[in-house]
Amino acid sequence: MPLVSFAPPPLCLSFLSHLLPSLPPPVRDVDVPPLLRRRFILSGYRPPGLPLRCYILSLLQIHNQTLNVWSHLLAAGILGFRLQGPEGQGFSLDAASLPLVLYVFSAVMYLSFSAAAHLFQSHSEQLHDWFIFLDSVGVAVFQYGCALALSVYSADAAWTQSMLGKVFLPGSALLAWLSFAACCYAKLHFHRLDPLNRKFVQLVPTSAGLLLVIGPLTQRLTAQQWSPAVMLHLLQVALFLLSFFFFSCPVPECFAPGRYDIIGHAHQLSHILSALGTLVQQEALFHDFLWRRPTLIRRFGEQRLLLGCCCFCCLISAPKPPAPIRINW
Repeated sequence: MPLVSFAPPPLCLSFLSHLLPSLPPPVRDVDVPPLLRRRFILSGYRPPGLPLRCYILSLLQIHNQTLNVWSHLLAAGILGFRLQGPEGQGFSLDAASLPLVLYVFSAVMYLSFSAAAHLFQSHSEQLHDWFIFLDSVGVAVFQYGCALALSVYSADAAWTQSMLGKVFLPGSALLAWLSFAACCYAKLHFHRLDPLNRKFVQLVPTSAGLLLVIGPLTQRLTAQQWSPAVMLHLLQVALFLLSFFFFSCPVPECFAPGRYDIIGHAHQLSHILSALGTLVQQEALFHDFLWRRPTLIRRFGEQRLLLGCCCFCCLISAPKPPAPIRINW
């Protein structure tokens, strides 16, 4: 009687070994180019120059970017799933709900672009710069998406009719452009120079955009009307400010270089806090949307709402990516 073997044929094994290569272990900072290093992070780097599939498979590997990638990937998935409807109510693409749909799209876009940038940036300096451009696009689009949704759903009528409320959306679009340009300029022109200069160029427009986005919430946060939506907005602002702090300061790794390489360094904390802040902000906007949806068309007018959404589309289509890159898979 012939023996039956369930072992895969050699051709199948060779195909699988080619498709799923064994990943090299992480290396130290001295083994990667200076552009791909972070201050006070001494180990946990993925070797550059590997086929791109190795960096995709590194999702399942422990290195100093693992938490950066997964924190934003999971948050993007939760945001997209939650868009099925707040409190069981579905969306329709009418003028009243379109700003909220665009907000969720912008949030998923910035989280996905950020995760992709941290997943692939270790491949080479050229790919690092390309994904930094993509990441900056996502941040700028999300900045305007926040401004659009907050001005429509979360701002009080008195703030909307004020001078700041009337110039809020054009100012947000301008600051989003400046934030995008500053981040790209700092990364592409200052990455071989003083890192403090690079941080300064990045932080000035980003902090201005953050303060402007908080604008529609100022009256509600100071009125001491502690509704669930206001509490969520307050928590979201606190999370974003903490994320901004850790993005700006290399704490705690500056006090113990090499100790927080894999878990606990500042950029990881910034990623986790920004992801949590975005999830909390979405819930707050859902509360405001359900509360104010019946009166939105009468308050703003359908044409004004659609104009703000058209500006969002123009902001996405304006940036031009760098030249395409040949990638070895």
